[in-house]
Amino acid sequence: MNFKNNESNTSETFEGNYKMLVLDLDDTLLRDDYSISNRNKELLLKAQNQGIIVVLASGRPTSAMTRYAEELELSHFNSYMISFNGAVVTSMKNNEVLFETTLTQKEIHSLYDFSVDNNVHIITYSNKGVVSETESEYIDIELKLTGIPHYKVESFKNEITTTAAKCILLEHPDYLKTVEKKLKAERTDLSVARSKPFFLEVMPQGIDKAASIDRLANMLDIKQSEVIAVGNAGNDLSMVKYAGLGIWVDNVSDDLRHEADFIVASNNDDGVAEVVERFILK
Repeated sequence: MNFKNNESNTSETFEGNYKMLVLDLDDTLLRDDYSISNRNKELLLKAQNQGIIVVLASGRPTSAMTRYAEELELSHFNSYMISFNGAVVTSMKNNEVLFETTLTQKEIHSLYDFSVDNNVHIITYSNKGVVSETESEYIDIELKLTGIPHYKVESFKNEITTTAAKCILLEHPDYLKTVEKKLKAERTDLSVARSKPFFLEVMPQGIDKAASIDRLANMLDIKQSEVIAVGNAGNDLSMVKYAGLGIWVDNVSDDLRHEADFIVASNNDDGVAEVVERFILK
């Protein structure tokens, strides 16, 4: 998997025959009220009717993405979802899991120890819900985002006796920046990325959105240059750098703005529709 060198930021440079459009959900496709605007939906359906493969790629669990896939009729167009920041790839044609990997129990328990040592909250996912020992305003945000129930336990380690797709460390953004640097330095055997200022997501080594897009593109015989990826956050950086055309919506943080080929309107101002109009439908 190769990453391009982004040197230009003019639309004329990026005219091409794009075949796949990969979209982050929260703060990218979705407005702040977690809805898809009518304009975004209209343009995405037009793109799919013209043969563009629209892929949703999110840090969310698979179950928390399904309603958006249904709204965009991804099953009708035989499209795909990438969930858990790349740990799971699902075909919407038949809900078949094409790829899946998980953190081991040992890795999860070691992340729990790290969270205790560094005074941050930690959650993971099981068939019982979002698992944690603690309560927090940041955990509440994840519960609202996903619609998954909170399964609060007395002992995180005793509860987690098997694998899980990812963990999230949660705390105030200013402090979490420090924790992120420390975790990345100490745990080069894991993939670490920020999805929101207060969410530090941890996946198995080598797992991110770009890696799973690459797997999917190879399976579909789509070239890297034929992929557009649109995101807004640190966990989108790998796919924005990977894609033939990497795009931020305007609400991206200042420290990431220079990493994309192009910046469109914000998530609340139909930035995704702008991408479709400018680079796909033309």
